[in-house]
Amino acid sequence: MKKVRVLVTRFSAMGDVVMVASVLRELSAQQKHVELIMVSRPQFKAFFTDIPNLIFHPIYAEDQHKGPKGLWRLFGELKHYDIDYVADLHNNIRSRILSLFFKTAGFPLATLDKARHSKKALTRKKHKEFKPLRFTIERYADVFRRLGFTIKLDHKLKKQRRELPNEYRQERSRQEKTHIGIAPFAQHPYKVWGVKHWDDIFKHFSPEKYTFYIFGGGKQENEISEYWSGQYPHVYNTIGKLGISGELDMISHLDVMLSMDSSGMHMASLVGTRCISFWGATHPYSGFLGYGQSMQDCIQVQHPNRPSSIYGNKSCLCNGVEAIELITPEMVISKLSKI
Repeated sequence: MKKVRVLVTRFSAMGDVVMVASVLRELSAQQKHVELIMVSRPQFKAFFTDIPNLIFHPIYAEDQHKGPKGLWRLFGELKHYDIDYVADLHNNIRSRILSLFFKTAGFPLATLDKARHSKKALTRKKHKEFKPLRFTIERYADVFRRLGFTIKLDHKLKKQRRELPNEYRQERSRQEKTHIGIAPFAQHPYKVWGVKHWDDIFKHFSPEKYTFYIFGGGKQENEISEYWSGQYPHVYNTIGKLGISGELDMISHLDVMLSMDSSGMHMASLVGTRCISFWGATHPYSGFLGYGQSMQDCIQVQHPNRPSSIYGNKSCLCNGVEAIELITPEMVISKLSKI
């Protein structure tokens, strides 16, 4: 079959880019004649390194590719790949401008349907339409389907065997322990379970039987995580120590991941690790549940006000309490105790 090249654009956010990687892995396996040119931010390259027939092209959105002139420069760079199709998996201002350049030049393209109307109906206060929306990952796959490619997603976790980072080999080799990753932070505040609760979790599970590894965050989150790792001998802080590739390596060796509705959940999916996810202002019905993850592993408390937000940037008060705070340490302990 004749080789075809598809240009794929998705610049952010991290969790969405990880989901795109899951789709491209499936597409590459099922359509071996397809070559992919993935355009995203340079720090996300690690998500795509194991996908055959894929070339990663970075976008420097705040530098040489900034603004319409920068996107025109990017367009010139990408034309050299001799592509056949354009798949816009972002549908934001930048990707639409870039797609317009390609469309004007005669390239066939398809764009992500973000289902804004359905998401608004799910999150509005009055006359809320509380029903599950199409999985976002299927919406990504739909873009390729509209371009004429057949792709079937099985929504099952596929365990990856990756190299374990050297600094954690000794602890991870203790097979009698349960090794748990936690991604307790998120970009938006209403996705984040109160940090005070984690002390209850760490105290409940003994160092002799459990080990926790903390993932994801900046300077402030690193300080919190360093405090935890100093307080509890079975808690290890990985923030800023492994890079994305090393984090994926580490997550692939975990027994389970605990994550907010954030990139930690999607990184677990990418390497085939089960994830127990926390949901407050957001809800898995919005379509952002990690690929292959189970609704039964979503920790949440049902309330008529939920969800109030797709991205977690809006408060969701439930009887005067922020929705994510309806989750109790006892609920998490009960779930983890069954692992």
